[in-house]
Formats: sequence, structure tokens, C-alpha cells
Amino acid sequence: MSRPEILFPLFADLVTLEGVGPKSARAFAGLGVTRPRDLLLLLPHSAVDRTRRRSIREVVPPTTATVEVTVGAHHPPRRKGGPYRIAVRDAETDFQLVFFHARGDYLGKLLPQGERRLVSGRIEVFDGMAQMVHPDHILLPDEAAELPSFEPVYPLAAGLTQKLVAKAAGAALGRAPDLPEWIDPALRAREGWPAWQAAVRAVHAPQGGADLAPTAAARQRLAYDELFAHQVTLSLARARRRRGKGIPSVGTGRMQRLALDSLPYAPTAAQSRAVAEIAADMASPQRMNRLLQGDVGAGKTLVAFLALAIAVEAGGQGVMMAPTEILARQHLTSLAPLAEAAGIRLDLLTGRDKGAERAAKLAALASGEIGVLVGTHAVFQKDVAFRDLRLAVIDEQHRFGVAQRMELGAKGEAADVLVMTATPIPRSLALASYGDMDVSVLDEKPPGRTPVKTALVSCERMDEVVSSLRHAVAEGRQAYWVCPLVEDSEVVDYASAEARFQHLRAALGEGVVGLVHGQMPPAEKDAAMARFVAGETRVLVATTVIEVGVNVPNASIMVIERAEIFGLAQLHQLRGRVGRGAALSTCLLMYQPPLAESGERRLTTLRETEDGFRISEEDLAMRGAGDLIGTAQSGLPRFRVADLERQSALMAVAQSDARRLLADDPALTSPRGQAVRILLWLLDQDRAIRLIGVG
Repeated sequence: MSRPEILFPLFADLVTLEGVGPKSARAFAGLGVTRPRDLLLLLPHSAVDRTRRRSIREVVPPTTATVEVTVGAHHPPRRKGGPYRIAVRDAETDFQLVFFHARGDYLGKLLPQGERRLVSGRIEVFDGMAQMVHPDHILLPDEAAELPSFEPVYPLAAGLTQKLVAKAAGAALGRAPDLPEWIDPALRAREGWPAWQAAVRAVHAPQGGADLAPTAAARQRLAYDELFAHQVTLSLARARRRRGKGIPSVGTGRMQRLALDSLPYAPTAAQSRAVAEIAADMASPQRMNRLLQGDVGAGKTLVAFLALAIAVEAGGQGVMMAPTEILARQHLTSLAPLAEAAGIRLDLLTGRDKGAERAAKLAALASGEIGVLVGTHAVFQKDVAFRDLRLAVIDEQHRFGVAQRMELGAKGEAADVLVMTATPIPRSLALASYGDMDVSVLDEKPPGRTPVKTALVSCERMDEVVSSLRHAVAEGRQAYWVCPLVEDSEVVDYASAEARFQHLRAALGEGVVGLVHGQMPPAEKDAAMARFVAGETRVLVATTVIEVGVNVPNASIMVIERAEIFGLAQLHQLRGRVGRGAALSTCLLMYQPPLAESGERRLTTLRETEDGFRISEEDLAMRGAGDLIGTAQSGLPRFRVADLERQSALMAVAQSDARRLLADDPALTSPRGQAVRILLWLLDQDRAIRLIGVG
């Protein structure tokens, strides 16, 4: 498949545009603009009102004014480097045009005395006299029509000027073809969106402030094009994966029942619903690709275990992957009682397994004796072979890229994939990152989880905090103390974990306080964690290595030092480490006063709610999409026009539209399908184009 001919002019070299030479083409690359198409999607971010006035008396300086003037006397600078002044008069008053470092002969030609000119620029008052320094535009009266009354202002990079960008954008607009419509006609009519060519022209010629807002019809349309193209790509990937034959795994329910009977409580409605959705996917002949999204403490582990049990009941095997060894060991600990009750052999494989022990595990895996394997990415190694892998559960997806997801899928030729995340993601972002997956959400807390009381405490009250910690420890309670950084640096006065550890040990006594941080060798880290889990140490001083998944039901106090420098989602994850047992739990957010407004907003949001989804929506509003999941590693697409924070509702529309289109026209051969192919080429959705090519 090759690019449709109608798009050739938009994908030519930039230097083919009038007014763009090799040097300015290099400057444009600084804006990510390498082809005429990119200029069409380089939208102005603001505009300057250049409405014609009779006189500068009609405006209040300092502001931009556009007036016709008669040119008066020229006053060259008295000293070198001084201003060159030209007296001018509009319909009502006199003022001056001022130039610095300008050549007199050039100004004489540009503004001949006695002639009329249209000037537009910023009017300011200096020493009681109105003046316009370096007018933006100087035109002959009959060229006035060339000046838009509302002039767009473009983003710039080194080596570019507004004039150059506007001229290049104008030249690119001249090449914008009239393309067939790819948006569903009913949707376009309902939203009142213009056709593509009209939309592109409109965004480059705003008539007023409203045209620059994300809600303007032309901008909404172009944003929708991007979101829709992205969702078509994800839907094609999903459709292709669904064509990939899976192995139907139908459970008998026997092992699941044994596991559930061993629990002191019944699963929540949300857990039962998620298990039913997963079981239906596993029973179907198509491969499952499901995301299990649950807030901190919503009981994802039980759902994952029941899914793994289905794989074993059906005569196959399951694997559970965790991003770190600490987490893998923890999954092993939490799954072990369930596996024992169900009669499933469970084992752990990490990078630490060596020699004979490792060989024995691999043999038991290949023969099918091990029903469920828990592991780190060591499971990806070449010599790890399953007898019959049916289900892969991946914990904390954002640590594994899409590529790794596919690699794991390849281990069991047709293994179903269940991805779990404890990071509640706002719907618009979930659709952008996981639009190719089906989603199950756990939105209830299982019984036995107590709400966590959250309080804000100034760092100045450190001594009070330490003394109340001493009482709590004496009563047999356990606490986490989270520090922001590991090594002391002169620039950053954070209490490093080492120093805080020494301080608390002196205050609370030897053997009471443990320490884990990122610089420790894994074996030491695991040993320190194990002592805390066993209750030998009462207080664990840690950097954020404990953020995800650590489970110590007896720990009921969480102190987060310098909480204001953590992100909302991170704070929510950390707080989720307590409140896992029956004891009333507390989370102390210690901050360094005075708090900046954003820090205060984060900490108060956290104090007011435990709902991870509400927190994530607030986080999105405050930080923006890229920061929220760490764009570099999240695989979050970069949109040129669409704004995920302000246009999130469009994403859901785009997803249902894309899925509906592909259900009706899987090969995109209908007239609308053909138009969508043009859209995919226009927006560089190469992955989609390859998928259609393959399909």
C-alpha cells in the first residue's frame, strides 16, 4: 500500500513551499515541522487584533493599533545607536514611529515624506508622546486588504519569525486538497463541524477569540480527526488480535470454589462481575486482551487468582508477571494460601534462580507440574518453556511496554492476556493508552478494609510526630516513613533516607527501625522487607520503592515526608499501603511551609477523598496528560491538535465510532472506509496502514 496521490503535495519537501529555503526549513524542524502537512496542523495559539482605526485616540495604550497616516519629517539619531524618529499624523492626532539600528536610506524609501501609509504595531506613551516602535506592518493604502483584521500568532522556534511562519502556513494551505469525508455524517451534522479543508482554513484565519478555543468547531473537528485515527489504529490492532485464534479455556469451577471457600468473606459484586467477564473471554475461541483496573485495595489479586485457576481447571497453566522481585515475592505470598486451598502447584522464577534449582523448576514447568508460575521479566528468557500456557497476568502494565506485552503473548502461542493496574487512569487517557483492550473495573472495596484518616502536618512539628510514633510502636503498631531522596545533596535539603533512619533509630531504639532504598543490593532490600513483614522491625524508612503492591496488614501508619513534592497518584498509591488490616489507619502528609497553591490543592484533594478515579481526574486537570503516565514510557500518543485534558469527551466518541466502523467494514473498503484510509495516511498512522495491509 502506498500513500494516496491526493496527499503528495502535503508530503513534499518543505523547501518546495514559496518563501522556505534550506535554512528556514532547518529552523522549522525545531517545531517538529518537516512537511507542508505539519504546517496545516501547526495551529495559532493566540491572535492580534489589527482592526482598522481612524486614529490612535480610539485605543488605550499600551496596545496594538492599525491606522492610516501621512508621513512627516524624519529625525535621524543624534548619537550612534540612538533612535531614528519619524513624525506621522493620523485622522486626529500626531505621533512618532521609532526605529533602532535602521538605515536612513532604507527608511526614506519605506516611508517617504508626504505620502500615506498604513501602519500597525504597538502604541505606547513615552515622555508624554505616543509612539510606535518598529511597526509590525507598513503597507501602501491599496495593500490594506492583505492585512487580516485578526492576525494569528504562531508558536516559534529559533530562527523563525511570525511573518515567515504565517507565509509558509499560507503556502501550505494553498495545497490543502478537498478530501473525501471520513467522519460519520450523522456525527458531523450533530456537532456542526466543517469539512476537513474548510476546517484547516478556518483554524489559520481566526475571526475572534472564540475561534482560538478548543471548543471552536474547526478545532474540535481536527482534534476529532486525530483521536479517531488513533482509535481506528487501536481497533485494527484489537480486531487483528481477535482474529488470532486463542484456545478456549473453560473452567470447571472446582478449584475456584475451593479457593473461595477458604476465605473469611465473600467477593464483592465488582470482583464477581470482573471474574465473569474474564471467564467469558477465556472460554471464547478468540484471544483475551483485557485490562483489570482497580483502585488501591480493590482486591485485584483474588480476581487474578480465580482467572489463573480457570486456566489450570481447563488443563493449562498460568503465569503472573510483576515488574520487580519484591512484588513477585509478594504475589507469591498472597497467592500461596489460595493455591494451597485449590490444590494448585505454585512456584516463583526470578533472575536469582541458578543452577540445579533453576533447572528443576524449568523441568517442572515444561512437564506441566507447575500450574501457576509467578515471576519477573526473567520469564521472558529463551529457555523458559511452558507445557501449555493459557493465561498471562501482567501486573502494573505501565512498567511493561506494548512490545513486552506482545512478547509474552508469543510465549503461549495463543495465551490470553490480563493486564492489571492499580493506577486509576481517567477514562480519556485509558482509552488513549489501552483503547485496544477490553476493560474491567473494580470500583468497590472488599470488606475488612478500613478507611484511612489523612492529615496534613507541617515539617516543623517533626518532634510531635516522632513522639506519637513512639506511642504507636509501644502499642504494637507498625509504620512506614517515606522519604523523598536517598543521598544528601547540598542543593536539596530533603532529609535523606539514611539521615532519617539514624534519627528515628536514636529516638525509637535499636532494632525497631528498618531501611529500604533504591541503592541497596536486592538481597538486602528483600531481607529488610522480610523483617518488616514478620514484624521484627516496627518502622520501615523507605524511598518510594514501596509505592506499588507491598502488603503488610499490620502496618497502620504512613508518614510521607515532603508530601508536597510527590504527585497525586503517587501519594494515593503510598497511602494505599496502609488500611489493609482491621486497625484504624492514619496517613500523615508532612509538608514544608509555605505551600505553593498547586501543592496545597494536591494535599487537600487527598485529604478529602479516597476515590482513586476522582484523584486521577484531578491529577489530569492539574498536571496534564503527558506527566500523568510519564509520556516517555506510557506510549501515550502525541497529538498535534487534540488536547486530552480539555477534549476528553471526544475520545470516547472516537472509540465507539472506530469500533462500529470496523465491525461494519473490517477491511475499510466502503466509500467511508476508503476516506478513513486517506485520514490514516494523512496523520501518519503507519501501524494502522500495516495492519490493513496484513489484514
